[in-house]
Amino acid sequence: MKILRQIDSFLARIEQTFLIVLLSVMILLAFLQVVLRNLFSTSILWGDTFLRQLVLWVGFTGATLATRQKRHINIDVFSRLLSDRGQTIVGIVTNLFSAIVCIFLTKAAIVFICDEKSSQSILFANIPTWIFILIIAIGFGLITFRFLTIALENFFHLVEKES
Repeated sequence: MKILRQIDSFLARIEQTFLIVLLSVMILLAFLQVVLRNLFSTSILWGDTFLRQLVLWVGFTGATLATRQKRHINIDVFSRLLSDRGQTIVGIVTNLFSAIVCIFLTKAAIVFICDEKSSQSILFANIPTWIFILIIAIGFGLITFRFLTIALENFFHLVEKES
């Protein structure tokens, strides 16, 4: 379990740095677009398209970090009524289910990327579309890893309490 935590921490540091870079690029590019439009009546042709793609990347990167911190979207109406042991068991089941769903979404994203790659579609400036949608597979893959890690932590916590 210690190795998984180290991998998770390493990935989180990379994701946090990446998120800072992405947000910085987005802010600078958006500011530049505004200045160019208002002062010079021009803009970067591919700027808005690139910004839209960066929003997707920021969203998925943020989702992976939110999952790591257990701050993802969840519905816990009934879990508050359960004992600590019951909450741990429900946590294991829901995290495993979430991981399975994310595995299917990762697989679907890979198929989507392969389809985009085979169609040779271009987003802008001769850059293929599939490069920008890689984040979908990467994001769901990382979220899967995080759900499995949380499920394992809950399982070991349950076993430890019963010993």
